[in-house]
Amino acid sequence: MTSRASAMTRYQRALRRAAKVSIGATAGALACVVVAVGGVDGAAVFGPRIPLAQAIVATAALALVVIAVIRRAQFAPPTARAQRVSMWLAAAEDLADLELALALVAGMHVIIATTGGQRSPAYPALYGLVAFSATVLARPGAIATVGAALFLEAALLVRTGISDGTILVFTVHALFIAGAAAAHAVLLRGLTARYRRRRARRLDDELVALRDAAKDYRLIAAALSPDSRAVRSRDEEERLLAIGGVGMIGDATSWVLATIKRSLGATTVALLWVDDASDRLRLKDIASEADDITEQPKLAHTGVLGAVLRDRTPLLVGATKPNQIPYYDSARAGVALIAVPILEGVHLRGILAADRETPFAEADRDLMTDAGGQVLRVVQSEQVFRAVERAKYEHERFFTATAMLGRALTPEQVMETAFDACAAIVEYDAAAIALYDKDRARHRVAAVRLGPAGEGLVDPKQLAELEFKDNAGLASMVVKNRHYLPAAGELRELSAPIYTRKVKLDDDAKSLLVLPLLSADEAIGTLTLVARAEKRFNKDIREMLAVIANQVAVSLQNGFLYKKMETMATTDGLTGLTNHRSFQQRFEDLLQRAQRHGHKVALLLCDVDFFKKVNDGYGHPVGDEVLRRVAKVLQEVPRKIDIPCRYGGEEFAVLLDNVDVAQAKAVAERIRIEISKVVVETEKGPLSVTESIGVAAFPDDGHDRAVLIERADLALYHAKHTGRNRVVTWAEAQAAKSKKAS
Repeated sequence: MTSRASAMTRYQRALRRAAKVSIGATAGALACVVVAVGGVDGAAVFGPRIPLAQAIVATAALALVVIAVIRRAQFAPPTARAQRVSMWLAAAEDLADLELALALVAGMHVIIATTGGQRSPAYPALYGLVAFSATVLARPGAIATVGAALFLEAALLVRTGISDGTILVFTVHALFIAGAAAAHAVLLRGLTARYRRRRARRLDDELVALRDAAKDYRLIAAALSPDSRAVRSRDEEERLLAIGGVGMIGDATSWVLATIKRSLGATTVALLWVDDASDRLRLKDIASEADDITEQPKLAHTGVLGAVLRDRTPLLVGATKPNQIPYYDSARAGVALIAVPILEGVHLRGILAADRETPFAEADRDLMTDAGGQVLRVVQSEQVFRAVERAKYEHERFFTATAMLGRALTPEQVMETAFDACAAIVEYDAAAIALYDKDRARHRVAAVRLGPAGEGLVDPKQLAELEFKDNAGLASMVVKNRHYLPAAGELRELSAPIYTRKVKLDDDAKSLLVLPLLSADEAIGTLTLVARAEKRFNKDIREMLAVIANQVAVSLQNGFLYKKMETMATTDGLTGLTNHRSFQQRFEDLLQRAQRHGHKVALLLCDVDFFKKVNDGYGHPVGDEVLRRVAKVLQEVPRKIDIPCRYGGEEFAVLLDNVDVAQAKAVAERIRIEISKVVVETEKGPLSVTESIGVAAFPDDGHDRAVLIERADLALYHAKHTGRNRVVTWAEAQAAKSKKAS
């Protein structure tokens, strides 16, 4: 008996569905039949009198057109789930197109019938309607439009009377109807269909590629080293993990729900999740034969499932009352319901519910409980997987960052690499490194980097070489306390500035972290990171960045030591000028570049006159001071691109880039004059010195480094032996030698 009642209920439900989706198409077909049999023929708008009955029929047909247009515009196709359980719902969209097509054709023939029949001037509008349907509507609607138009045209021919003239008019109209449909179907519709297919294929390909990428990532990410995988941003990694995780959970829960449905013979099995913020239920997944499942993910009410939310115990209901099952749109009643809580410890995560026509047993409850536990284990395993992958990603970036710092040598390289290393761990929009001089108690911003979205967060001009003393700013406090600030890595209403009150962050800055650079437990500076996003520097990120900051400090100390050693290796300790070995290398580099580009290079060899007498008469400390004063002149007089060097003893050399002999001699004269103005105060009174200079130039005086040095030395020798305190070029020395020989 129950089985017969259930079959009758399904039959009635199917009838209701059929009536609901086909009533519009039926009305359109009926309107076409009424027009075909001449129901509006007497309502000629140009006639002396319009019969009331025909006028009513014509008005009703036109009203049907308006209703059909409105219904089609507001039509929402049934869900995929509903279409799977009912053939009528699957055909709902095609039937909606049929309704619109038949109503429009009937309405157009009403206009034709009331404005002259076969001779009506409204026929172009009919052709346009056919073209519109062939272009826009799906195939059933387009075919119905053409078929109905030809059918009503044939009916009009019969009502008008068959003769040679009417047949000719009918033929012309039929050809125009078919031509309008064919032209748009072949041209515009074909083109549109091609673009639709291409777009659909591209979209499908992208979705498949995205799903494959997520699954591939989940399957092979653990098997490949970081260098073997494609470089992805943190957001991209999170997105792929989320897509893969949701896909895996969805596949697993769908299988569980389908299995439970088959095992219990249930009409519907639903997985509902608890919204933590509001304790409301969300419909996560469902397996059902019903077509009245709600389309809203967040359920409007909890119904009888509220007891499970409250008591957190399984629920068995023999026969539900109307509106008690929240995932049905209809007021379904009289069905049996079983619902079990999905508990994670003491926390309620969701509810697994099933309903059917016959009551459930205790064994069914146990089966549902096991199924709920399986769903929870699937979710938990995905959570563990994501946590492991996230930690793996962060640690890979951490090790990458430390390796990057290990390759940096100079302080400048270390600071630039520090920004790269931090970017490998977390995305930021602006960063700065400030160094602290403990002896002077002053801070100096040594490096700044703005990301693509960092423009406007802070003014880099304000930070460039900014120097400030210890104050109440965050950087000073971080150095004093040797601990990062702010405590949670978030920018709040802070009265203390980062560096000075003149340096302000934009209001869009939401995350801030100032880290101490600690070396041997002593702060040598700070590393500041700023981001527009909120909660960018969480606890794990802060801990890794703190380790990176410590390594940056050690690398900076090593960089300063490296720079000091490099300076010692290339610089003369007394004068601060380039030493002899570096001079030889740089001279060779200049000559090679000049040969490639056709430039000129000049060499000045300088010697302090009577320097031995200075050492003998005033002592070596005074001699050293004289050399330092001469070196200062050699640094100040030439251009910044020129290279002054200490050649040896009291001899100096100056390399002049891209100057000829005449220009080089002019520079040498200025040097000679400035040195003659130098006065060194000694115990024996003021001491002045002079300098002799020899000049040789590439390519006029030679092409080889050794040759040019030799010829500049010969010119210097000539200056020494012809009065000292002179500038002599190699060409002048050669000319004087030739003149003396003659």
